[in-house]
Amino acid sequence: MSQIAGGFIDFSQNTLYFSALAIAFNPTFWNIVARSEYHNKTLTRLFGRNSLRACYALAITIFSLGLFRDALYGRVLRTQPYTPTFHHPYIAYLLLALGNTLVLTSYHALGITGTFLGDYFGILMDEPVTGFPFNITSAPMYWGSTMSFLGTALLYGRPAGVLLTVEVYLVYLAALQFEDPFTSEIYAKRERERKGNGKGKGKKAE
Repeated sequence: MSQIAGGFIDFSQNTLYFSALAIAFNPTFWNIVARSEYHNKTLTRLFGRNSLRACYALAITIFSLGLFRDALYGRVLRTQPYTPTFHHPYIAYLLLALGNTLVLTSYHALGITGTFLGDYFGILMDEPVTGFPFNITSAPMYWGSTMSFLGTALLYGRPAGVLLTVEVYLVYLAALQFEDPFTSEIYAKRERERKGNGKGKGKKAE
């Protein structure tokens, strides 16, 4: 059995690598698909040029991939070595409560299309969401999910879970470097088009 640090993490278990792969795959997948949709209308064409149906299909796919990722993570936490120094139930429950609050309130504030990349399909929100939880962080779903990963790892007392949580944090941090500027440009483009149309109407009225 190949282990490190006195048996803290068992690197001989394939589930550890499958879980790590799923964590990295999910945001990579939805960013590639969403950008393909934005530039080429790939999914919209596939769904008979119905952008709303295409967005819902992507939402179901992302949600299903998330469930699969969580199932793999749960298996890791059940099979990896337990370490008492990593077992902190009270901190775990606090992290889980805060993390799930951020995720659920984010869902509520954004809705399905706002949560699942509707802006890449041309389904834009009327105004930016600035209330809770977006007045705390610009990416409440990502950081809430990260907190839940860490909370679960501490609840089970598995160092492997903490290691995978670090990966979750880094993957989401990298995803935001691509997503935030791109999403900002989508809305900036809409504002430029609105101003352009407004000027055009003004000249026509003259």
